[in-house]
Amino acid sequence: MSALTETADERLLETSPLRRLLARPELGSVVGALAVFVFFACCADSFLRASSLSTVLYASSTIGIMAVPVALLMIGGEFDLSAGVLVTSSALISSMFSYQMTANVWVGVGVSLLATLAIGAFNGFMLTRTKLPSFIITLGTFLMLTGMNLGFTKLIDGTVSTKTISDMEGFPTAHDVFASTLTVGGVDIKVTILWWLGLVALASWILLRTRTGNWIFAVGGNKDAARAVGVPVDGTKIGLYMGVAFGAWISGQHLLFSYDVVQSGEGVGNELIYIIAAVIGGCLITGGYGSAVGSAVGAFIFGMTGKGIVFAEWNPDWFKFFLGAMLLLATLLNAWVRKRAEATK
Repeated sequence: MSALTETADERLLETSPLRRLLARPELGSVVGALAVFVFFACCADSFLRASSLSTVLYASSTIGIMAVPVALLMIGGEFDLSAGVLVTSSALISSMFSYQMTANVWVGVGVSLLATLAIGAFNGFMLTRTKLPSFIITLGTFLMLTGMNLGFTKLIDGTVSTKTISDMEGFPTAHDVFASTLTVGGVDIKVTILWWLGLVALASWILLRTRTGNWIFAVGGNKDAARAVGVPVDGTKIGLYMGVAFGAWISGQHLLFSYDVVQSGEGVGNELIYIIAAVIGGCLITGGYGSAVGSAVGAFIFGMTGKGIVFAEWNPDWFKFFLGAMLLLATLLNAWVRKRAEATK
C-alpha cells in the first residue's frame, strides 16, 4: 500500500521548468534555427531586411504546409513518399477539370479536394489492409501518380503542361484564397504564411488537446499496445494519410493559382524535403515522438538556408550540402536532448 502511495505521490510532483523544456521535441530545432538565423544575419547584409524576412517566411510556408501533416503522420509511425507528386496531382486535377468542363474554377477546386482526399484514403486503406510497410505502399503510389500526371496531361492537353485558366469565372476569388499577397506595414505577406500558421495551430491543438492526439502518439509508439486498449489504429492511420492529402490540396491550389498553369513533372523529390523538415523539427523516424511546432521550425530552417544562400550571394549549388549537414546535426542534437530529458526524469 505504501508503495502505491509513493508512486501516486511521485506522479503528483510538479515538473521543473527545465525538465519540461528538455522534454520538448522541438527544442533542438529551435536551437538550430537560432544558430542559422544568427549565421546568415552576420554573413548576408540584406538578410535582416523586412522584405527579405518576408521572402524567407514565404519559402518556409510552401514547405511548412506539407511538413505539418507529414510530421503528424511520422508521429503516427508512417511515411508518405507520394506527398510531393500528390501536390502536383491536386493542381492538375483542379486545372484540367475546370478547363475541360468549362466550369467555374471553384468546381475544379472542389473536385480536386475530393480526389486528393481519396488518394490519401487509398494510401491508408492499402497500408492497413495489406500490412505492407508504408515505404512500399507510398512508393507505389508515388510511381503511379508520377506516370498519371504526365500521361493524363499529355492525353488531355497534348503537352506536358495545362492550359491557362486565368480568364475563367472564379479565378480571381480562388487566387485571393490560395495565392494572394497581403501588405502589412509596407511589407508583402503571402497568404500561404497564414495557411501555414493556421495548420500549425490546428495540428498542435489536435496533438495536445484531443483524444485523437493521444491516439496518434499511441499508434506511433506501439500500435499493438494501442489496439489492445481500444485505440482505432486503422482509422487513425487512414485519417493521418488524409491529413497529408489535405495539405497537398492546399499546396496544389497555391501552385495552380500562383502560376496559372502547372507542369506535370513538378513535385518529384519534394517529399524528402517535407520528411527532412519534420525530422529536423524533432520527429523520430520510429514514430511516437514529435510536434507540429517542430515541423514549422524545420521548415523555417529550410527557408532561411535556401534564401540566406541567395542573400549572401553564395553558389546555390551548395544548398543540398547545407541541408544534409543540418539533417545530421539536427538528428544528433535531437537525440542528445531526448537523452538529457530522460536522464532528468
